[in-house]
Amino acid sequence: MRMAISDEDIQKVREASDIVAIMGERTVLRQRGRDFWCCCPFHNEKTPSCKIDPSTQLWHCFGCGEGGDVFGFIMKSEDLSFPDAVRYLAERAQIDIKDSGRSGMSTSAKARLREVCAATDDFYHAQLMRGKSNDAAQARSYLAARGFGGTVPKKWHLGFAPGRQSLVRHLSSKGFKPDEMIAANVAVSRDGSRLNDRFYNRVMFPINNPQGECIAFGGRVIGEGEPKYLNSQETPLFHKSNVLYGLDKAKNAMVSTGTAIIVEGYTDVIALHESGIQNAVATLGTALTLQHVRLISRHASKRIVYLFDGDAAGQRAADRALAFINEEMTPEAGKARIELCAVTLPDDLDPADFVAKRGADELKTLVDNAKPLIAYGIDRRLAAHDLSSAEGRTRALADVLVVLAPIKKSMLAKDYAIQLAGKLMMREQDVLDALEAVQPPRAYDQREEDMPAPQGLAFDVQLPEAERSRRKFERRLLSLFAQNPVIALEHVETLVQTQWHELTHSQLAECILRILEENPAASPATIVSAVTAQYPRAAGLLTSSSFDDAGNVRDIARFLVEELEIGDMEQSLAAMNAQLKSPEIVDDDERDIVFQACVELQKTIAAKRAAHGVGLTP
Repeated sequence: MRMAISDEDIQKVREASDIVAIMGERTVLRQRGRDFWCCCPFHNEKTPSCKIDPSTQLWHCFGCGEGGDVFGFIMKSEDLSFPDAVRYLAERAQIDIKDSGRSGMSTSAKARLREVCAATDDFYHAQLMRGKSNDAAQARSYLAARGFGGTVPKKWHLGFAPGRQSLVRHLSSKGFKPDEMIAANVAVSRDGSRLNDRFYNRVMFPINNPQGECIAFGGRVIGEGEPKYLNSQETPLFHKSNVLYGLDKAKNAMVSTGTAIIVEGYTDVIALHESGIQNAVATLGTALTLQHVRLISRHASKRIVYLFDGDAAGQRAADRALAFINEEMTPEAGKARIELCAVTLPDDLDPADFVAKRGADELKTLVDNAKPLIAYGIDRRLAAHDLSSAEGRTRALADVLVVLAPIKKSMLAKDYAIQLAGKLMMREQDVLDALEAVQPPRAYDQREEDMPAPQGLAFDVQLPEAERSRRKFERRLLSLFAQNPVIALEHVETLVQTQWHELTHSQLAECILRILEENPAASPATIVSAVTAQYPRAAGLLTSSSFDDAGNVRDIARFLVEELEIGDMEQSLAAMNAQLKSPEIVDDDERDIVFQACVELQKTIAAKRAAHGVGLTP
């Protein structure tokens, strides 16, 4: 979606958005030399470890590894995509940009839709709180019966939609046009007929974005009627696959507890929050998506717990959730690991009824004891079969292996397979062989731009010391090039010729080179932003190194370039030495040629290493 906004507009917004000023609005900054430091907004810490460089307009947290430019900061802090981060900052700077994205709307047009939603929200709330009709009274009675009386309607800005064109007349009196009401999906016009309210005789739940702005609505019918719940349709502001009800109120609790709870409905979220469980959110009439999981994991650093109702619908949702099992749930994922857990409420209760009948403490205990989604899925599949018969155990094995198939190469899957062999009274090797043979399903919502975590291999600690140093030098040089494009242009051959020891580093080097070829005057922030647009996890790596002494950066670059060059030569020497020992060389002349090449290369390496030894160690 990045191409929805022109490069000229992106640059205009970037130049108007100072990273120091914007981060200073959210956290206390302390200046040290030319840089500013603060406690990272994205993880709990008492000592500032987040550095902001006003000269490069980049930031990096040395505690959690996050970093990037001003767009990256807004994307993470406000839960926005790149285009929406540009639009957010454009509105902040009062810059009107041309936007040819999926909405086809300018920034100012979207701001107008938010005004429609805000005015609608206020109207519905006033109808609930002060409406004198019997329908409004029934809406208040419904909420009171659910335990949502007192201050709850005001706190959650609940409302009532009377229908009968009352909203249309109200918005018209405020100066809003019919096409604006339709675009915000608060009014409808069928076959060119007169404009009507979309919601009629319903208790209304405003749906907010993570910043707390109303962008859509959900309505619960009063009395009998279908559908019982009705959500706004997709609009330029609202895309249900990446919006969660209550996230604006829950995100701080997610950060402080490290845990997020996902439930199915609005009333469940409100009931949990009012009982003191304030890290709960709900999906909006759709199954949990990978976009939801990624959105939540920005705040919940430890666990995401999916709370399923005990009824049939809840169990169908539980089966759908097993599609999320992938490599990101295994220890091999390292820092990128997502721990998605699950629990089913007993006695067919939903979360709101559970806390009303059994209390918040008992629900917290269930959440604390929630099983990892993989174990949860295995137990569900086993429970569906008769394990007392050989046939039942065989069918159970086939059913459970489907759960493990997406992670079958991991040690975690093999561990579960061994446990499974004990439960099914089978030989461990037979179960492991069956696991190896099973075909994993197509990856769920896999995105080609995803790349390995910038920290490198999950098991770097098991690599030889020399290899760990090599990868560290590669990361530091790429970070230096991104933050100092002029120096990168002086070492273009290094970007091209280096034998990068990680695929991630090779990808980033190619991307930086391509950006500089297209725009030799690209700023550090532009480079980091462009690379991150292609490889979302790259920002932390490219901002991870600090180069405070500008006069010394060229010396550091020279040292790193020489270090990688010597390393590549040593790698080539090792390959030639291995060739000499190979039985494939039977010709003495050929062996002599390879031997002489080894001698010459060894002399070159020794000379370079001697000169290199007096350089600056970065």
